[in-house]
Amino acid sequence: MKAIQVKKVGGPEALELVDIPVPQPKANEALVKVAASGVNFIDVYHREGRYPVALPFVIGQEGAGLVSAVGAEVKSVKVGDRVAWTGIVGSYAEYVAVPEGRLVKVPQGVSEREAAAVMLQGMTAHYLAYTTFPLKRGDTTLIHAAAGGVGLLLVQLAHNVGARVIGTVSTEEKAKLAREAGADEIIFYTQADFEDETKRLTGAKGVDVVYDSVGKTTFEKGLNVLRPRGMMVLFGGSSGAAPSFDPITLTQKGSLFLTRPSLAHYISTRDELEMRASALFEMIAAKKLRLRIEHIYPLQNAQQAHRDLEGRKTTGKLLLIP
Repeated sequence: MKAIQVKKVGGPEALELVDIPVPQPKANEALVKVAASGVNFIDVYHREGRYPVALPFVIGQEGAGLVSAVGAEVKSVKVGDRVAWTGIVGSYAEYVAVPEGRLVKVPQGVSEREAAAVMLQGMTAHYLAYTTFPLKRGDTTLIHAAAGGVGLLLVQLAHNVGARVIGTVSTEEKAKLAREAGADEIIFYTQADFEDETKRLTGAKGVDVVYDSVGKTTFEKGLNVLRPRGMMVLFGGSSGAAPSFDPITLTQKGSLFLTRPSLAHYISTRDELEMRASALFEMIAAKKLRLRIEHIYPLQNAQQAHRDLEGRKTTGKLLLIP
């Protein structure tokens, strides 16, 4: 089968198209013929070695497709079922073996491409908005990269519960997308200081929560725009790792809360995985959550997909099609 393999960590050129054997499912696994694989920043971190994976490895964490074979102990899915997954390394490929407990069935009304597009970024937006800091009507949030893959989904979820959304973007095109998703105010971080603008927009009161996937270039100023006892949710580092700091800083800035969450810890149980995936699929089918699949690449163009993602040239979701 065709797959994208990393033999040596590095830049996008480390992504190699290879021919390798189709994986054989273990007793508790299903073999899935991949219809679409999601492209995410965690893939970049794996490729760079920031999050080490034993070499060589087939990259990719997310996808959807059809079950083509099942192991002897598998009972919840059968050949022909449409399924989706996330958190399974090896998804940039024509086939992937996935543990039964990590698969969710894709319901009618949701396409395989939509399912592949929402498993990682959608469930991330879901836990951020509903669990890490449960937004409610009247809250004010600052969302960085508001037109990004997670950003556009998170803006919609925050808007739908009645929160006031301030989003940061770099271009007018991205601002339009964020506004359409429900952002109440937009800050162009390339033209204005987002700290000053956020304080102005909140009358110096600050926001209840900052959702930050950018990290290095936004983290310190993000702490400055929180209200007393507000929460900094640092869930990514597209500009690099956030700087180290003394926790006393949180006290000095108003007894702030800081968390560095990961999706894996919010879908660690079968019940929670199914709850989040089902909630998202229902919203998609009911047209209450709009997905933006911006670009679809053939599998062999994985290098270009990574270059586009890292160059912050993209909005919404990127998919690879085997």
